[in-house]
Amino acid sequence: MMDNKTILQIAIHQSAIDLSCQPDDFRSLQNKVVISSENAEARKYLTLPFFCHLVSYGNNIVASVDTSVVDIVDSYINKFEVGHCFETPNLYVLNKALEKHGMQVCFVAEYFLPDLEQLTLLPCDYDLKILKPDELTDLYVTEWENALCEDRKHLDVLAVGAYDQGKLIGLAGCSADCESMWQIGVDVLPDYRKQGIGAALTSALALEIIELGKVPFYCCAWSNLRSVRNAIKSGFSPAWVELTAKSKAFVDQLNQ
Repeated sequence: MMDNKTILQIAIHQSAIDLSCQPDDFRSLQNKVVISSENAEARKYLTLPFFCHLVSYGNNIVASVDTSVVDIVDSYINKFEVGHCFETPNLYVLNKALEKHGMQVCFVAEYFLPDLEQLTLLPCDYDLKILKPDELTDLYVTEWENALCEDRKHLDVLAVGAYDQGKLIGLAGCSADCESMWQIGVDVLPDYRKQGIGAALTSALALEIIELGKVPFYCCAWSNLRSVRNAIKSGFSPAWVELTAKSKAFVDQLNQ
């Protein structure tokens, strides 16, 4: 039987796989730097090995890095308070050091896990329908780009749609990003927002995922307040944060 403690343990175990460290490293009060390596069991959307990747579950920071920046990153995460390492102005220190290696801070995100004491099937004024992969084929369009990922269609394993008299107005989908955890994304058409549809879809999909023995998780930037509110309303709670550095060329491409 899955409970909150088990869900957190599964997430920490997966983070350890992703970062090439041990689960207990995230429970320590001491920061740790490890060398990143490839792992076939890591989340599918991650590009390994990392050059610089920081993760915190709140106690400390575990950094998975290239050998060339071990000292730089170790100095950085031990100079500033844990939470401040993931935000400006302290991030400028890390970014300046990484730029000498042709790298820059790129992604900073907050991850959410379901709180089983809060997660419940929320009401919806529209019809909800569970969708299997063969029913998603025609849905890889702009309207559902957060719920589904065209570049990784084979990972989209389950979805829940909201329908207004047969018209799809909202969609929550999940990708099997690793063996134990499936990531949820959700979209609602603009004219139907602020009616609780996103939360209803997210909670319904999360319950379906748990029923299948997997852990649902949810990710967004903490500045994306609409998405943060949806996560919390749906019965999710903040669990961990991540920071990833990418090449300057990669960052420049995203900023075009």
